[in-house]
Formats: sequence, structure tokens, C-alpha cells
Amino acid sequence: MLRAVVAALALAVAVPVAAQEISANLVAGEPGSTELRAGQDLAALAAGCGLSITARETGGAVENMQAVRDRRATQLGIVQGDVLEYFRTYENDDPDLRRPAQGVRVVFPLFDEEVHVIARREIGSFADLAGKRVATGLPGSGTSVTAGLILDLVQVQPVERRPLAPEAALEALRAGDIDAVIDVAGAPDARLAAADLDPAAFHLLPLDAPALTAAYAAATIPAGTYAFAPDPVAVVSVPAYLVTFDFDPRRNGYQAAACRMVADLGHLVVSRLDELRADGHPKWASADLRALPDGWEVSPCVLAGLDPAYDFTCRRPDGSEVREGPAADGGEANRLYLDRICARLGGC
Repeated sequence: MLRAVVAALALAVAVPVAAQEISANLVAGEPGSTELRAGQDLAALAAGCGLSITARETGGAVENMQAVRDRRATQLGIVQGDVLEYFRTYENDDPDLRRPAQGVRVVFPLFDEEVHVIARREIGSFADLAGKRVATGLPGSGTSVTAGLILDLVQVQPVERRPLAPEAALEALRAGDIDAVIDVAGAPDARLAAADLDPAAFHLLPLDAPALTAAYAAATIPAGTYAFAPDPVAVVSVPAYLVTFDFDPRRNGYQAAACRMVADLGHLVVSRLDELRADGHPKWASADLRALPDGWEVSPCVLAGLDPAYDFTCRRPDGSEVREGPAADGGEANRLYLDRICARLGGC
């Protein structure tokens, strides 16, 4: 049954949809964030083959999930793994979470983002944030979800959890209005690198408590990544994913065109991953397209873009056209995705 559905979708999106033009948008993240840069990298990659996608600034991952499900002309979004888990865990209790949880599908795993906790020097450990003033990200951001989870996991209760965007949080930290900032970003984070923090006054807190490393992947921010952190710091990381709505190209012209766009982008990312790694954010070097999140299905539109029969023509800015060959061979659902990714990229 699934093979028949995938084959039907591949055939449907292979047919040009001349009667339906769409505005393609990818909701990414806050200004200066790793997510926004990644979205811009994907948009630039698409533009190289005549596919117009706009990367949009947003408040973060929770907003992005809801936007992909319900916002007009918004087909793609970047979301953290613990935010996906948050939606899945609480979808039965909250209709606002249920709609995105049931209507969103995965396009690709992207890369891991490190959890940064920047604190005043006199604060020696994450546990020492008890009773302190901590910036935990704006409501609707992935940082706000992660900050709440890690504080609860270690059973640390700040005296205040202040909802601030990263730049405002760093300014408040420098001014002495707060004691620490929690921020989720792919290292090196451009905003943090530009913050000009005095290493005598501020440092990165290690995140090595067993409760954290049991729930999140252990990671290290290398020595010298930031001027105020000359030594390596053990932290934890959160995977980021590109997601889309569960488009059905048989339903109407818009969904067919949107599915075609998602399929084209999927085809391009797999075909040109080396370009993203060479020209995009340094985090693309560690992208693993095989690392699917548990409990979430891959978009059938992406499977169509990886189908051996998929017809894709790269229309370059200079007007030339290059018709590309098939993506790979395959199997079934997420297994089908992994088979096709492994056939293209190897290492499985």
C-alpha cells in the first residue's frame, strides 16, 4: 500500500503545475540565529537552480511548528528535536499542540545545536543558578522550551526566568540586570561571538549533570570558539530538523505545487550537500541526513524528490538548464527515505 502511495505522489509532483504559482516560505528563527542562517543557506541553494524560497525571521521553533501547520504560504520550518518531543508528549492535552503534531512531517535532519549557558564568573555550576535571575528565551522560541526542560531536569529553580531575546539577554547580563543567559545555537553562534564579553567577568557553564546527559546528547564547545571561553566546555546539544506540512498533491493545485517545491528542495539538498558544507554555516559540516527523529514520519513529498524516476531540471541564473538524473533506489516509508539517502551519500 505504501509503495503505491509513494509512487502516486512521485508521479503527481513530476507533472508541472503551471496553473498554480505559490509563494514559498521557510520560517527559520530569530535575527542572527543559526536557524535563520541555515534557512538562508537553503534558500540560496534553491535559488541556484531557479527555485525561489524566502527564509523568514520568527520567534523560534514553537512558532515555526504552528506556522507550518496553519500559516498561509508557509511550507517549511526549522524546529529543535526537544520541541518536536514537547509537541508529541502533550498533544493529547492541548489542541494547540495537537494540530501541528498531527499535520507536520520531517523533511531532513539538519545538525545539532549546542546549549549555551553564559553566566557571571562567580557562578561556578549550573546548579548554582538556583535563586538567580536567568534569561530563558522569548515565549515561542526553542530556547524557552529547552531552558525550561534542563532547569526542571536538574531541579534548579531560578528566582526569575526572564523572557528575553538573545541580544537583549546578553545586554542585560553585561549590565548586571541578570545573572545568566540560556541560549540554544549552533556553535559558533554569531551573536555570542559579537557580544564582546569580558572573560574575567563571564564564562560558559559546563552542562555535565547526569540528568542532562541522560536526556540530551553530550557535546563540547571547543577552546577558543568564543573569546571569553578560552578552554573547551562540556555541554549538551539539541538536534534541529527541517519540517513541512503533510501535503497531498492529489488534493488541490496549491498542495501539488507545494509538494513539488518540497520534493525539489529535497532533491537539491541531497544532490548538493557538499555545496552547503562549503558555502553555508559551519554546522553543515556535521549534518547527518540519516538521523531521523523517533516517532515522526518523513514527508512523502521528500520521498518523491528522492525517487529514481523523479524529473528535476536545474534552471541556473544565467538561463542555462541542466536536467539531473535519478536520486536513488528505495524501500518503504522512513526506511525508504534512509535507503535512498544511504544510496546517495553512503556510510550506512
